[in-house]
Formats: sequence, structure tokens, C-alpha cells
Amino acid sequence: MRLTDEKITHMSHMVLKGLKERGIIECLEDEGKIRKQIRRSIIEELKFADEIDEIVRNKLLSYSKKIVEGSQEWEVLYRKFFKEEEEKRRGLVST
Repeated sequence: MRLTDEKITHMSHMVLKGLKERGIIECLEDEGKIRKQIRRSIIEELKFADEIDEIVRNKLLSYSKKIVEGSQEWEVLYRKFFKEEEEKRRGLVST
């Protein structure tokens, strides 16, 4: 996870505020409970992204040709594999 607890908490406040201002939701529960759930969802998504990041990095390290992190080739392959892994994990593509 790359964000501090304070940033995640701030994001949960901003998400709830934005949803309410746009009329997307009407709070029938305590807003604290809703923010807590939003916060949990953010943390889960961050963990999910970290897991995929590790999988993709390991894939790139397994190449016989060394691919330098930060190079254009590395960036292209990283994005490609990250997208593929994310879609696979979310069941958006068949394996």
C-alpha cells in the first residue's frame, strides 16, 4: 500500500462528498459507517494493485534478456502485463 492512512481517510471523505453532491447517493446510514466501508474498499483495491504489481515485476524479471526498469520497453511490457493480470483477476477475460 503506497498511501498513508490519512490520505486514504481523506479520499473516503472526498468520495462520499462527491457522491452526495452529484446526487448519486442519499445517505440512509450513518456517514461514518459509509466512509469506513469506502475506506475498506480503497485499501482492498490498493492491496489488489500491489499483488498484481508483484506478479508483473516477477514476470519481467524472469525474461532471459534483462529489461531495465524505467526503459520504454519495460514501461510498455509492464502496462501490458498489468492490464492483462488485472483483467484476468477480475474475471474480465478468460484464461
